[in-house]
Amino acid sequence: MDKDGYIRLVDRKKDMVLVSGFNVFPNEMEDVLAGMDALLESACVGVPDDKTGEAVKVFCVRKDPTVAEEDVIAFCRQKLTAYKVPRHVEFVTELPKSTVGKILRRELRST
Repeated sequence: MDKDGYIRLVDRKKDMVLVSGFNVFPNEMEDVLAGMDALLESACVGVPDDKTGEAVKVFCVRKDPTVAEEDVIAFCRQKLTAYKVPRHVEFVTELPKSTVGKILRRELRST
């Protein structure tokens, strides 16, 4: 939201995660996680949740093999508002990508 009260979508609306009525944009989450030295790359999707409607789930490719789920969540707690902190973290060896290198979130949602 800008200083005049206008809202600007900075990501695809269909990729947006709606947590208890609050918008979480995957690109914002991925930008924060890019600052974590222990991760090579990450992707964010929304998953169904009984309490909040959707919950944030991140898929991460480790650079440091010792990094754990708790480390990712603790890092996000320092940088993000509470409702944006991922409730689920899954480590994968690689993220699915298109031929031009774009992460395919729709494939991650189906796993």
